[in-house]
Amino acid sequence: MEQTQFLQRQDLQSLVDVLIAEGYRVLGPQVRDAAIVYDELADVSHLPVGVHDQQSPGQYHLNRSQSQRSFAWANGSQALKPLLFTAREVLWRAERDAEGKINFVQAQAALQKTAVIGVRSCDLAAMRIQDQVFLEQQYQDENYRARREGLFTVAVNCSHPAETCFCASTGDGPTAKSGYDLLLTELDEGFLVTAGSEAGKQIFIQLPLELASDQQHFAAGEQALHAEQVQIRKLPQAGLADKLLANLDHPRWREVAERCLSCGNCTMVCPTCFCHKEVEQPQLDGQTTEHLREWDSCFTQGHSYIHGTVIREDTEKRYRQWLTHKLATWLQQFGNSGCVGCGRCISWCPAAIDLTEEAAAIVGGENG
Repeated sequence: MEQTQFLQRQDLQSLVDVLIAEGYRVLGPQVRDAAIVYDELADVSHLPVGVHDQQSPGQYHLNRSQSQRSFAWANGSQALKPLLFTAREVLWRAERDAEGKINFVQAQAALQKTAVIGVRSCDLAAMRIQDQVFLEQQYQDENYRARREGLFTVAVNCSHPAETCFCASTGDGPTAKSGYDLLLTELDEGFLVTAGSEAGKQIFIQLPLELASDQQHFAAGEQALHAEQVQIRKLPQAGLADKLLANLDHPRWREVAERCLSCGNCTMVCPTCFCHKEVEQPQLDGQTTEHLREWDSCFTQGHSYIHGTVIREDTEKRYRQWLTHKLATWLQQFGNSGCVGCGRCISWCPAAIDLTEEAAAIVGGENG
């Protein structure tokens, strides 16, 4: 059974210090450009103390209070995806030698053990989905594997879901159940700490922990229940996948396409989207060329280009492809939904399109 102990707030720095001493590059949430993002963290004073996020369709704002809490926010635009499935990387190089022979060299990512503090339960769920894509299929991505094996996750149970969150309806939060190395539950006076892996236990035993009280456990339980109950959005539950696929000609697809900009913001911030393209980048000297993989989106014209034909030539078809893949055909591929309820696609959509609202309208359900 997992053991949980208590870490006083003034001792949080010890967690960062121990991780650095163990050779980890430590990333933690910080305010940059009016958003909460992961950045290098050596001092916990750089955490977003007293910062809260306000999110709604097409809106993301931060404000401050006198609270001493560092994790009283839902999420920013980043999840774990950029650390594992990077936005742009070289897969291999072709090099011409002195005799004119072309040699192909597989590129190896520059890797460093990385610990991330502040991971949410929805992002752990998204990482499990990305593992299915890159590690559990016939062909495995070695760069992803190396980054994944070098990743240490310090999850924090979500105590302040945003208006756009709906992880309770997808079963992916707001409390983390597995997939973490260490788990923190933030209370006013400090943190309940739980080790979830052997690597986590090695850090756990080096922290200045003390016995957690029954009152602290009770407060954590009440906080988790409240975080679930305040979520106002949800996905329709009964037969969602079948109903979506049975309504491919629903007029709502056309209506949402009139608003959608096909900008791809939703796919960029989505922690599970894995569409990409591969491009060649030759050097001007004609001696070498690099083969790169870059993030792509099913909202771009080029994504559905096949031998002179664009399969999804308009926004209606592209939005339908995105939503039906995410919530329906993903199940056929991987046995689970491709949505973890983080709500990022709602907050970061410039047209304020709400995935839960669109899904409910198409299948005839109610949202909220």
